[in-house]
Formats: sequence, structure tokens, C-alpha cells
Amino acid sequence: MILSSMCFLVWTSPASIVTEMVTASTGELKLCVELCAVYAVWLGILELVDASGLGQKLAKALHPLIKKLFKIDNAEIEKMIALNMSANMLGLGNAATPMGIKAMKALDDGSGVATTAMIMLIVINATSIQLLPSTVIGLRAATGSTAPADIILPTILATTVTSGLGIILVKFFSKLYKRRKS
Repeated sequence: MILSSMCFLVWTSPASIVTEMVTASTGELKLCVELCAVYAVWLGILELVDASGLGQKLAKALHPLIKKLFKIDNAEIEKMIALNMSANMLGLGNAATPMGIKAMKALDDGSGVATTAMIMLIVINATSIQLLPSTVIGLRAATGSTAPADIILPTILATTVTSGLGIILVKFFSKLYKRRKS
């Protein structure tokens, strides 16, 4: 796509190709710096949450939900999942990734087959309920939106529906697989 665009630009306006490339690169670099600032703030907050012990309290608050969804009894895995879910709820998918990877490794039973808990974690990460879609708000603010936070309610509604449907489907197919296996 990039190659065909450049060929078209060379054909229609060869003098503007370098100008367009520099303008686009400058805009992308500016956007990256602005997003780095947003991520730095939220990653710092997540680090404080973990260091202050709030992560343990969050894991304790989410314990009934995590226990019901994942069917695990390991406090450390619950903490990782709780931090992962809280980062996703704040719209910080990149910040949630390290905890998600650690949780996924801890959930692995070594069989080479994804367990129901692993599949549930993937689904919850993919659909994650976002109470504050900070990355999207940051992107909208960086590109000059007059009301970057207007997407909060639609985002909460959409992610709640997709998360609920994803959880129901994982539970349904897990029972179907167990029934078919036995």
C-alpha cells in the first residue's frame, strides 16, 4: 500500500514526495512523544499501585470474580490477573501486557494445550471493560479533538457487552469441550 501510494505520488506530483514524507514523519514523531507522556504517567501510577500494596488489595477485591472466572487458587496469579485487568480498565493495554504475560506463563500447565483459564485471560484481555480509555483519549487530544473524553460512555457500553459475551462463550465452549471429551 505504501509502495503503491508512493508510485502514485511520484506519477502525479514528483516534487512533493519528499515534502509529504517529512511532514508525515514529523507528525508521527510528535504523536509518539505525546503518547509516551501519557503512558509514562499511567505506568508510573501502576508502579505506585503495585509498590504501595494496592495491587494486593485490588486482587483481594477482585478475588471472587477472578476465582469464579478462572477457577484458580493462587494469590500471586490472582494479583497478576487483577493488575492486568485494572490496567486494561484504565485503557492501558501496553501497561497491562507484562502482567498478562506473567499470568499466562503461571497459568500454563506445561501440556502444550491452552487451559480454560488461559483462554479466559486472552478473551478478557481482548475485550477488556474500559472504564477510562486513556490511550484513545490521549490520541484524540493529541490530534486536536475538542472533546476527547466524549467516548467514555460508548466505550464502557461496548466493552461491557463484548466482555460479557466473550466470558459466556468461553464458559459455553469449555463445558461443551468437557462434555465432548468425556
